[in-house]
Amino acid sequence: MAEIKIRLVKSLIGCKKDQIATARSLGLRKIGNETVQPDNAQTQGKINKIVHLVEVSKG
Repeated sequence: MAEIKIRLVKSLIGCKKDQIATARSLGLRKIGNETVQPDNAQTQGKINKIVHLVEVSKG
């Protein structure tokens, strides 16, 4: 299965509670944190919710 790398590039301060919860569910806590997740519909939905806070790249 394909994987994607997700990096938090903007602060979660001032974000809505559901956006913060989405970032935490992806394993992103601080600016610069990076995680590798499977490229599936569930992950894509989470990314779409916080697209303005993250940077996404392949594998």
